[in-house]
Amino acid sequence: MSTQLKNLSDFSHTTVPSGADYKFGIIVAEWNAEITGALYNGALKTLLANGVKAENIVSLPVPGSFELTGGAEILLSKRKDIDAVICLGCVIQGDTKHFDFICDAVAQGVTNVGIKYSKPVIFGVLTTNNLEQAQDRAGGKHGNKGDEAAITAIKMADFSANI
Repeated sequence: MSTQLKNLSDFSHTTVPSGADYKFGIIVAEWNAEITGALYNGALKTLLANGVKAENIVSLPVPGSFELTGGAEILLSKRKDIDAVICLGCVIQGDTKHFDFICDAVAQGVTNVGIKYSKPVIFGVLTTNNLEQAQDRAGGKHGNKGDEAAITAIKMADFSANI
């Protein structure tokens, strides 16, 4: 596995623009709260560290990862001033096909909301085989997917503003 020894949240190889001119939404799933809370904290910390003002961040919880798409849709339909939305969730493989259906629906839904509104909607959802893998990617040895999602949101908001 290519990520086995790598911290995925290392951004030393790229330039991150200032987020000071942008407004962000963070939609976070309450299911698997230990993990999604860590993702949220990483995303929030990263946005603030990259110049985003606290008052320019709208944070909203939804029950689970499946509801991330609806949350992003509702936020963008009501708040035209949002430049990008970060969707944070965690789906851990179980014994049924539920995992496959949820992951596919959320990935497609996030993509479709972004296309509908012509705004960056970022997929910050962990799709892991077990809790340990989720912990490793929510502030553990592989970094924090919340940090990655925040950097992606800043870069895409800047891309969108300057295209």
